[in-house]
Amino acid sequence: MARSLHWLFGDQLGPHFLAPSPGGPDAADGPEPGPGPDTPLVMVESRAVLRRRRFHRAKAHLVLSAMRHRAAELGDRVTYVRAATYREGLARALGHRRADVTVSAPTTRAARALVADLEWVRTLPARGFLVGEDRFGEWLAGRDGHRLLFEDFYRWVRRDQDLLMDGDQPAGGRWNFDHDNRRPPPSGARVLGAPAPWTATEDEIDEEVRRDLDAWERSGEVAFTGADGPRVFPVTRAEALEALHQFVDFRLADFGRYEDAMLARDPWMSHSMLSVPLNLGLLDPYEVVEAAERAWREGRVPLASAEGFVRQIAGWREYVWNLYWHFGEDYRHRNVLRHRRVLPDWFQELDADRVTARCLSTVLADVRDRGWVHHIPRLMVLGSYALQQGWDPAAVNDWFHRNFTDGYDWVMLPNVIGMSQYADGGRMTTKPYTSGGAYINKMSDLCEGCAYRPSQRVGDTACPYTTGYWSFLHRHRERLSHNHRMRPMLSGLDRVEDLEAMLSQHRERGREAP
Repeated sequence: MARSLHWLFGDQLGPHFLAPSPGGPDAADGPEPGPGPDTPLVMVESRAVLRRRRFHRAKAHLVLSAMRHRAAELGDRVTYVRAATYREGLARALGHRRADVTVSAPTTRAARALVADLEWVRTLPARGFLVGEDRFGEWLAGRDGHRLLFEDFYRWVRRDQDLLMDGDQPAGGRWNFDHDNRRPPPSGARVLGAPAPWTATEDEIDEEVRRDLDAWERSGEVAFTGADGPRVFPVTRAEALEALHQFVDFRLADFGRYEDAMLARDPWMSHSMLSVPLNLGLLDPYEVVEAAERAWREGRVPLASAEGFVRQIAGWREYVWNLYWHFGEDYRHRNVLRHRRVLPDWFQELDADRVTARCLSTVLADVRDRGWVHHIPRLMVLGSYALQQGWDPAAVNDWFHRNFTDGYDWVMLPNVIGMSQYADGGRMTTKPYTSGGAYINKMSDLCEGCAYRPSQRVGDTACPYTTGYWSFLHRHRERLSHNHRMRPMLSGLDRVEDLEAMLSQHRERGREAP
């Protein structure tokens, strides 16, 4: 009789990936049982993953450390193989034994294609999400051809999962607290003053990972971007739970008000920093949103903060996950704006020191040093600049995927191609997300002490975001004129008296670091 084995990928590291059934409100999405409590396990550390692309050093460290920590916890139950490829690792784990191998559906198309090509591997439903692909299909079928809107999906998830609900109505009588959750930072503040986030303490496994990465890099086998700093994020279930409790107990209360704000000296603000352990599979999203709701119901945090956080986890994260599969493989090649410029070297190398614009220099340095910034610097500093410059969206997507510790194909493809670069022409969002320097000045202290002025369109002190914004609108005026949300901004072009001089300056700055 063939032996049964269960294969764990490097983002399937929490206990819910080994539970007999998915559990929670999503149980109906995955009726097929998972591995039994004594089922032998196999994990493969594939060097080919690191050889193919230049990942951020912190990302490589994080994933390998998390996998090796999980293997140490599982002990003799797991066969942990370090191999050139997944195929080689599985072959070595199985040896000459015949085995029936199961695996929870991987989170990327490439990994699913690999698994599908292995006839003796049986794929179980995906775990680690609130809304499975079949359930999302039911939601789509009920829309009768209406366009996809995140707000509609979010409200459906709230009802479906009974999150922040009082009967059939949203808690507090409102679905959306965005108006309360978009404040600029406190006037004059250099740091938000929130309690410190959870911090990691490295151990001997981290030391081993660092030695291995150093050796591979010295040999020329792999190459990385970014700095080799101390580990910032959790790599074990225990660490992830500590980080979750630290956030909910001490930081969630102020999260909502300032979730869109930026401060040069405070990259964390009141953000949870839980995207990394969530995407490694160390936390189940249901336990995360349940903890936030419980904190509100116990009177420990305001409803606006709880709702803003639940919106990110149960709303946006689930929406992105399901759109990744719904849009199909061709989505990564969408480029309706025909942006084809190559990413400049200073951006590829995370060379913040070459950048004069304080906002971009600060954010790029944070990416270089930690492989993470929160969603507004990603969207309105990094993504907005790439969009204004007309960089190839596929290359921008690859850059985000490689350089962010929480970046996976399913995470970045909809967020970058759709949300950030508007390369899908509006399938995911109702308008392009870009702005002039005025927005950055309002929502941050990043313009203070900058060589450029957010109100200036021409001259030596002209803000590259302001000139870039108007140049973007001018370049795509005809296409965007059909979008009612863009008409007020487009009408402003007719009032820009120095438009030609501004467009000329934008072109002349070209590929130089701003």
